Amino acid sequence: MQARLSTMFQSLQVRNYRLFAFGQLVKLIGVWMMFIAQDWLVLELSGDSATALGVVVALQFTPVLLLTLISGRLADRYDKRLLLFLANAFWTVLSLAMSVLVLTDLVQLWHVFVFAALLGVANAMETPVRQAFISELVGTPLLPNALSLNAAVFNSARIVGPAVAGLAIAAFDVGPVFLVTALSSVAPLVTVIRMRPAELHREPLPSRDERAAATVLDGLRYVARRPDLLLPMVVMSVIGMSLFNFQLTLAALAKTVFNTGAASFGLFSTTLAAGALVGALAGTGRRSRPSVWLVLGAAIALAVFGTLVGLAPEYWMVLVLLPPTGFFMVYFAQASNQRVQLGTDAAFRGRVMALWVLVFLGTNPVGAPIIGWIAETFGAGASIWAGGLLSLTTALLALGWQLRRDGARLRFRVLPLPRFYVTEV
Repeated sequence: MQARLSTMFQSLQVRNYRLFAFGQLVKLIGVWMMFIAQDWLVLELSGDSATALGVVVALQFTPVLLLTLISGRLADRYDKRLLLFLANAFWTVLSLAMSVLVLTDLVQLWHVFVFAALLGVANAMETPVRQAFISELVGTPLLPNALSLNAAVFNSARIVGPAVAGLAIAAFDVGPVFLVTALSSVAPLVTVIRMRPAELHREPLPSRDERAAATVLDGLRYVARRPDLLLPMVVMSVIGMSLFNFQLTLAALAKTVFNTGAASFGLFSTTLAAGALVGALAGTGRRSRPSVWLVLGAAIALAVFGTLVGLAPEYWMVLVLLPPTGFFMVYFAQASNQRVQLGTDAAFRGRVMALWVLVFLGTNPVGAPIIGWIAETFGAGASIWAGGLLSLTTALLALGWQLRRDGARLRFRVLPLPRFYVTEV
């Protein structure tokens, strides 16, 4: 058991990664608290409009759609550690400004729209760089474990953040929650400064001519020539657009279907994240690139459970279904991420991971307003099960394509009925 735990947390023995993980955990707890507070604030300012909530989510992710590929190009050209510091500093300034508006009761709905869009800019610049930076922290042998632990950190924050935010909003309102978010965003700035550059597993920075030649289009061509990278990205783009909107749909489900408060919304988010944390830890022992069958199997399981969440008629049923949904949501995302990143050449990793982030997060501007409209028109449950069915159809089509590509043939044989012989006694 001790050896298993040692293997599970192996990357934490690396000082730079340990600092990185701690900074991310503190920041992300604050970020998830802010997401809960922001969604609740939008519902209060808009008169419980799920459409307004969808617009905020779309604004939050639109910069990812527009800027992520540029960020990936920067990650392949410049010092990732410096880029991370600048992106997190921008995030800190924005969080402080928003907390002042909320605490002084000056906040209006359009302020939240602008804040969401600007935070999206910071996220679009930071996420691809952070994804590509993990390999520099631990090197290729520990990369699968580090990626799994990174997902575990993310989902640990998803458990703690919403639970604390739900209680804090009920006790103190949303203002103090935004302030905690601003203060927590300082942690990654401190940890990035304290890292030892000499211990990073870096390829030499490209020359001026090589930086000029590292174009976004080259990264797109690289992925287009690689069906093993393209398939998980296509599946993720559809599932990310149609089913990864729980930030929006669970808020609407709690408030408009079950008529509960912020604490119950936080409980929904926490139970989803509890399953997600187990899913993240389940992949920490992986030492090689996940197979396409593992990725597609997890996608199908996620779609099935997501559909059941949307169809559940009782509050307790949702609570029972959310943990396995969270498990397969992260298990699928993690396996897809590892399949893409471990199959990519180092020279293209920044641009490929930028494209990954684009299909993972950048589809939200398309999906969120549609999901919000479905939730407002047909109910929050319908917005979840419709996304689940679309995801299931996509995963099954991808499975069929992969079987055909591998030359597999399903053969059915009708065996004759057994013959029974009766002998005379």
